[in-house]
Amino acid sequence: MPCRNSWLPGLCTLTFSVVAVVGASAQDAPLRQQDWRFYGSDAASSKYVPLAGINADNVSELEVAWVWDTPDNAIFRQDDRASAGEYKSTPIMVDGVLYVSTSLGQVAAIDAATGAQRWVFDTGSWQRGRHPNFNNNHRGVSWWDDGGDGRIFMAANDGLLWSLNARTGQPDQSFGDEGIIDLKQGLGRDTRIGLYGSISPPLIINGMVVVGSSISDGPLFQDQLPPGHVRGFDARTGEQRWIFHTIPQAGEPGVETWENEAWRTAGATNVWTTMSADPDTGYVYLPTSTPNNDWYGGHRLGDNLHAESLVALDSASGEMVWHFQVVRHGLWDYDLPAAPNLVDITVAGRDIKAVAQVTKQGFVFVLDRLTGEPVWPIEDRPVPQSTVPGERSSPTQPFPTRPAPFEPQGISDATLIDFTPALRAQALDLIADVDYGPLYTPPSERGVIIFPGYSGGATWTGAATDPETGIMYIPSFSVPRFVRLRKPEPGESDFGYIRDRSFSIEGPQGLPLIKPPYARITAIDLNTGEHRWMVPHGEGIRQRIIDLGIDDPGPVGSFGRHGPLLTRSLLFVAQLDGSRPVLRSYDKTSGEVLSELDLPLPPMGTPMSYMVDGKQYIVMAVGAGPVTRLMAVSLP
Repeated sequence: MPCRNSWLPGLCTLTFSVVAVVGASAQDAPLRQQDWRFYGSDAASSKYVPLAGINADNVSELEVAWVWDTPDNAIFRQDDRASAGEYKSTPIMVDGVLYVSTSLGQVAAIDAATGAQRWVFDTGSWQRGRHPNFNNNHRGVSWWDDGGDGRIFMAANDGLLWSLNARTGQPDQSFGDEGIIDLKQGLGRDTRIGLYGSISPPLIINGMVVVGSSISDGPLFQDQLPPGHVRGFDARTGEQRWIFHTIPQAGEPGVETWENEAWRTAGATNVWTTMSADPDTGYVYLPTSTPNNDWYGGHRLGDNLHAESLVALDSASGEMVWHFQVVRHGLWDYDLPAAPNLVDITVAGRDIKAVAQVTKQGFVFVLDRLTGEPVWPIEDRPVPQSTVPGERSSPTQPFPTRPAPFEPQGISDATLIDFTPALRAQALDLIADVDYGPLYTPPSERGVIIFPGYSGGATWTGAATDPETGIMYIPSFSVPRFVRLRKPEPGESDFGYIRDRSFSIEGPQGLPLIKPPYARITAIDLNTGEHRWMVPHGEGIRQRIIDLGIDDPGPVGSFGRHGPLLTRSLLFVAQLDGSRPVLRSYDKTSGEVLSELDLPLPPMGTPMSYMVDGKQYIVMAVGAGPVTRLMAVSLP
């Protein structure tokens, strides 16, 4: 499908965003405005907006409404020290104004109808050190209604939390230290830039600013990293109201799961991704990550609560309501990658307030969000055991009985490449000297193939849920990862084993080791736990496969992290499909592709949508340093 508006230089692009205040009705007449007040549309992280102005009949008519070049672009041109990765931010929209962060840590207010910039504030975070794990990047800001001008909260890569006046963009002098809180302080351990920062927007719930953190994945010493404790701050004053120890401290429940007092030195176990909340109960839901180091746990024997867990807290007090550990004694970097989706469902005639957590390993854990009880049975099943000296992997891991996994799991006849017998034989030869097998095959000195890999499965872009139908839509991708352990050299590390960074495996003739699809979108009915449909997301390497003399396999899916936007009538997902940036709309009931729009830059942020002055817009972040933009599309 040709790009529209080719007359606009450099602007053959579509950006999608969802503006959703869940609960509004399409019958509201006339509907003139629909905000998008949270990163995921609402506190439930639905990524849903109840708008149908853009629908199956007219979606092919979308055209660029406006484009906004981030102020980072000028810095990239003027300062050789400035660099950034993918532009991943998703804006929020409140009362006709978009608020967005940039990769270098700036915050901007933009007119939602015209794209005109109202103000920019530079936190200067990029000048004080980059993100702990990646090049400079950021995913968004948060809004709080203070009864006046409103406040914008920005937790930056350097670990500073800012409160800005939403009208002026200036720091709120009554919050913290003249508008700033240094999140690196108060964790009980020395913390510095480069090891600790923030990449995701805080969660604002009932006047409380709940903040997680992003912590380095590559420590070489056991006490090098801070713990990833989560804190709640008063939105008006910045006073810390509570701290929840993701790694339990002396006398706290769960401390016994860190044998030999490993809790004293263990780090990470942080919430680097987004969170969800239920405003009615005041509960906030934390998806936590792996302790250090990611691949070897001989120094932290035990289950290691509350790592790789979904934890429900009372946002007023920080007290834990319930928890569910998804991975025990994690050795695979299977962090919970995205905010859980809160959705009301009906199962066998019983109404349930549910929380659904997608995972890197391809599971959806569906729990009662009030009690933490599984909606369907979750079974403890035996898993392969570690052979690494000093390690003691968990003998079992939890497996949901429903829904079925949305990704293939483990390396076996069911997942290994089989386009031709020759390719299969080559693949088997390539992996003959390493370990592989079912899900949770642990890292080893020989090397192991982890599948799904630690990139996902599901990723930080998460899933979308339709509150009217209870159907969840999950973009995911299938990428094996390769991990080999080695003993460190003297003085290199005090871990018993560390990761050998030189270890990798290429597939036969440049193809993946596994069968397609390599990226997919899966629709799951959370009322029944049944899959509705699955479609490959993108053409991927289809042509390369054909060029090898293999029968046309059809679309095989294109690797990448691509977030969903759900409206009353359509599902939108954008991707870099090979070298082609494209935005697709899908029929929600069947997965059929309804439209495609070529984009001038790779889409990196999760789309969002809103209505202002009676017109629906879709907005998305595109590009990477040194060219980053927001793009808005709408109907003519």
